[in-house]
Amino acid sequence: MNKRGKSTQIVRLIHLFESILLLALLALLFYLSRPVDTPKNLLLPHGATSAIISQLQERKIPVGKLDVWLLRLLGEPESGWVYLGRRRMNRLDFLHRLGSANSRFKRVTLIPGETTPIFLDQLAKTLDLNRTRLQIAFDKQSPYPEAGILAESYNVPLHYDEKQVINYLTNLTKKRYRKMARQAGLDDNRSAWERILTVASIVQKEAANRKEMPLVASVIYNRLKKHMRLQMDGTLNYGRYSHVKVTPRRIRDDNSSYNTYKHRGLPPAPVCNVSATAIRSALFPAKSDYLYFIRNDRGTHDFSTSYRKHLQKVRLKRREIRQERRRKEAKEKNASSPNVRKASPVKRSDSKRSRPPAKK
Repeated sequence: MNKRGKSTQIVRLIHLFESILLLALLALLFYLSRPVDTPKNLLLPHGATSAIISQLQERKIPVGKLDVWLLRLLGEPESGWVYLGRRRMNRLDFLHRLGSANSRFKRVTLIPGETTPIFLDQLAKTLDLNRTRLQIAFDKQSPYPEAGILAESYNVPLHYDEKQVINYLTNLTKKRYRKMARQAGLDDNRSAWERILTVASIVQKEAANRKEMPLVASVIYNRLKKHMRLQMDGTLNYGRYSHVKVTPRRIRDDNSSYNTYKHRGLPPAPVCNVSATAIRSALFPAKSDYLYFIRNDRGTHDFSTSYRKHLQKVRLKRREIRQERRRKEAKEKNASSPNVRKASPVKRSDSKRSRPPAKK
């Protein structure tokens, strides 16, 4: 074969290789552009990339051996939660999010009724953040000292610093608040919305369950309408006092404007962070004439329309408490008293001698 023939053959081989490479590249691009259906949040197990792919296959997520190699090129995933953001995306985006550090997050929950100081303590510990910086960021970004973050669960990216975390939580809350305010016809009325949040925070502290919330809200509005003091313990569980028991001494010594036993009207601001359910109860309270309520033995509340009826229930409750206390004291006394020795059985011979003579 002459030199010209060899050159032509080499050129053909190069063209063939280029065509095969182009087809492979087009096939790869097509593969990467195909949609992948996945949960918004994924918990990746410990182990090698191949083990993670196997776990994803068990969850019916369409991945294969090729994805193992692609992940090694894009960045191998680490164990833990990954926030994908949406349920459908192309394969390239999916694989990139699996291996991206920015997709890592931790789920944090703000319990309804909890106060901001306690929540920021928990947030700092859970996300390993600086507590002081969290407080500074919250004071700058939240329009309210309490209820600035809606009480629910959040997926917080792990690469966020203190300012970004607070900005993320408060912005999500503001969007939810604006939506609820529009639905209630309270657009751009901050003072009216803060009043709703304040009522909702008292409802959150006082109600035994969700079902009671509209009724508790109705009691608050009914008492305000009659210019009565609210006289509710929950208003004294503000700030650092979130888990402190409200005693008669505390009611007597607390001179803050949160003490609704001493001051008429609502507290100056919300007393805790609230759930969407509590807000809806404040926006749409039950229609009732109730003015009082007292906790019953079932863990819920009994409601009354007059002080006379309420007083009857209070007296009945106190009587039950006294009776229960007496039963408990008697039980403890019996348990602590020494056992009385039982008399030994009488012998038959002795019994005969001790028997009185028969009458004639």
